[in-house]
Amino acid sequence: MKTIQDCLNERILIIDGAMGTMIQRHKLTELDYRGERFKDWHLDVKGNNDLLNITQPVIITGIHKQYLDAGADIIETNTFSSTSIAMADYEMQSLAYELNVAAAQCAREAVAQAGKQAWIAGAIGPLNKTLSLSPDVNNPGYRAVTFDEVVEAYYEQVKGLVDGGVDILLIETIFDTLNAKAAIYAIKKYFRDTKKESLPIMISGTITDASGRTLSGQTLEAFYTSIMHAKPLSVGLNCALGAKEMRPHIEELSQIASCYVSAYPNAGLPNAMGEYDENPEDTAHYLEDWAKEGFVNIVGGCCGTTPDHIKHIAEEVKNIKTRQLPVVEKELV
Repeated sequence: MKTIQDCLNERILIIDGAMGTMIQRHKLTELDYRGERFKDWHLDVKGNNDLLNITQPVIITGIHKQYLDAGADIIETNTFSSTSIAMADYEMQSLAYELNVAAAQCAREAVAQAGKQAWIAGAIGPLNKTLSLSPDVNNPGYRAVTFDEVVEAYYEQVKGLVDGGVDILLIETIFDTLNAKAAIYAIKKYFRDTKKESLPIMISGTITDASGRTLSGQTLEAFYTSIMHAKPLSVGLNCALGAKEMRPHIEELSQIASCYVSAYPNAGLPNAMGEYDENPEDTAHYLEDWAKEGFVNIVGGCCGTTPDHIKHIAEEVKNIKTRQLPVVEKELV
């Protein structure tokens, strides 16, 4: 079995597409989300997609399997919100660890069913609370959460993902680099505490608009400089933008990153109804262009993308040479 580093040196790898888009296709009801175990839960849980790891594991495993069949080499666990902080919206903080274990097991089952080599990336989302920005416009110094609280929440998530059997830890959709730093610290602390062999870390930020900055105000270069100490397997961008709008930022990142570069844009920009309607062929064409320009090592899709998008992307880039890692000068001039 080849390592992921071996494969990244040989070809462009494919990461999967959107989970939420695929879940919506099932048109699940409140009762479907609750399942038998949570049938009497005191709050509505419809929309808590991560809960489906426990209540509808067959659906989640099936979605992973569709992406694997479409050509994905890397699948992301359904754990974007599986932290005690995010689960507080449903008063399900106590389920955080279990959700991560269950999600990893769903992904592991899908890989077994697909019968191919693939890597499971434990998805670590950005949280619904931010360390860099105040939620109170009248009190800019206020924070809804502390750094230590964020570290604690991410530490529990990392433990669940590792115990569930993921191959990679993916800190993604980063709009606040301080949150991401807390996630990096939690990962490093977990492996230091447990003395387990560290897993590779993938990091993916989000440029929110044409300014080329994250929501917390960093330029792309500043973002990369802020997280490069983690020595990630890859750094990249996902979400917020479609491929057309993301292109200049991926080009810039490919020139400054000393690690592999990933990109998984949305299926265009949302329409007036908030839905994504970029055709798979169009998304694939944009990513094919990036590949030919030598910008990327890992490509896939985010919001609005489907197995059909991933299939087209995989077909378009399969014969294109992967981006070569730059030789980084270590001496000061």
